Amino acid sequence: MQSDFAAARELLECAQNRLRGEDETSQSIRARLDVMIEEIAAAEFQKSPLTIVPFPRSRPPREPNK
Repeated sequence: MQSDFAAARELLECAQNRLRGEDETSQSIRARLDVMIEEIAAAEFQKSPLTIVPFPRSRPPREPNK
């Protein structure tokens, strides 16, 4: 089963947004959530191997004007 990084990132961002307090605990937790969000975003947007699909040409290439 594949991880749903987008959903996990969304939940962590929601939790981070709800911790609006300026107390030390809220600030500390927000900082740790930020690190986790960055790690999940990196995994979510990791480049997967590209698949190149060749398309047949519908007409021959044009010759340059002389």
